[in-house]
Amino acid sequence: MDIFDRLKATAAADWASYVEHDFVRQMGDGSLPQAAFRAYLVQDYLFLIQFARAYALAAYKSRTLADMRAAKAGLSAILDLEMDLHVRLCGRWGLSPEQLEAAPEHQATVAYTRFVLDCGVSGDLLDLHVALSPCIVGYAEIGARLAGELGPALDDHPYRDWIGEYAGQAYQQVARDARRHLDALAARAMTEARFSELAALFGQASKLEADFWQMGLDMPRA
Repeated sequence: MDIFDRLKATAAADWASYVEHDFVRQMGDGSLPQAAFRAYLVQDYLFLIQFARAYALAAYKSRTLADMRAAKAGLSAILDLEMDLHVRLCGRWGLSPEQLEAAPEHQATVAYTRFVLDCGVSGDLLDLHVALSPCIVGYAEIGARLAGELGPALDDHPYRDWIGEYAGQAYQQVARDARRHLDALAARAMTEARFSELAALFGQASKLEADFWQMGLDMPRA
């Protein structure tokens, strides 16, 4: 069991509230209203901007070239992979990248992203990557699970692009690399006495992920 699995098992209820959220369930069965998905995508674009800053902070916090390269890879995954997906999908509704960037941040977006940045500023590199890991690895887990459940039906699914992106080999490799790097950081910097603090960070990040899904459901009806 690597450090990620240990954290997930310790914060099982918080993790389940995130990966089994009603937003995820509705996206999987295709019943999620398009307005909810669009609201989520716009906020997730803003979210990714802040997460790119978190990876830039990770590079600054790094003490080895290997850690710097891992931070660079995470930054590239956001700027060159995930954000392109959002631009492509939102472009179908006539939203330009400039309009996405100018959208106001929802409080759920602010709460989650600033929590992660604060973990990095006030803590060390391990704290930062523990706070980042529910997002990175969780999206890979959700994408793979939904794609597996849908099978060939994914081809005609209304959210096939999102599911396919996170179930795809490129993003799955991003998540595997993130897990390996987190495990290496833990081997260098974690004591058993510290584990409970890291589990609390992980659980809080998972709860903030669940709040982010809920924001997507609530915003169109606001």
